[in-house]
Amino acid sequence: MNSISLEYHNPMVVRNAGISALKKELGIVGTFYFLRQFGIGKGDYTAEREQVFQDTTSNDITEGIRAVQRMRQMQQND
Repeated sequence: MNSISLEYHNPMVVRNAGISALKKELGIVGTFYFLRQFGIGKGDYTAEREQVFQDTTSNDITEGIRAVQRMRQMQQND
């Protein structure tokens, strides 16, 4: 998304752009862990999770888990 065309006054547009950037840079698992840091225990977590990960497939999640497992294995071998 081009920052010139981003509607900064629209919180939902900014939020969606942020989520997209996180998914691109951190992957699905990293995005989840990052967002979890900011949870304060209010709101509808289920609805929010469904919205954030609506385009995520079970294969994306599986690959994210495998990537974390590979990273941990490499760290243990060092």
